[in-house]
Amino acid sequence: MTTITPEEVKERLDAGEKLHLLDVRQPEENAEFNIGGTLFPLGKIQSMQTEDLDNLKDEEVICYCRSGNRSGMAAMVLEQLGFSNVKNLAGGMLAWREKFGS
Repeated sequence: MTTITPEEVKERLDAGEKLHLLDVRQPEENAEFNIGGTLFPLGKIQSMQTEDLDNLKDEEVICYCRSGNRSGMAAMVLEQLGFSNVKNLAGGMLAWREKFGS
């Protein structure tokens, strides 16, 4: 599994790049603070209900959560399911908010 830093993601977003961000937190966490990712909770990925993501199998997918732990698990499961370019946002939303605020 590859990691990507909050700085790298922010720089790419600021440059207008279209990223496939996957928020693997719970809906209430997503509602509290979100950087624009698609909400797809870890439990759904772990139960392999990923048909909605199949179009991203050959795309770069950046997973994030609160601290980077759940998104790391999500990235590993997605890789096992054949996703070829999955990255985990290092430090998750805690690191993002520390660097850039809310």
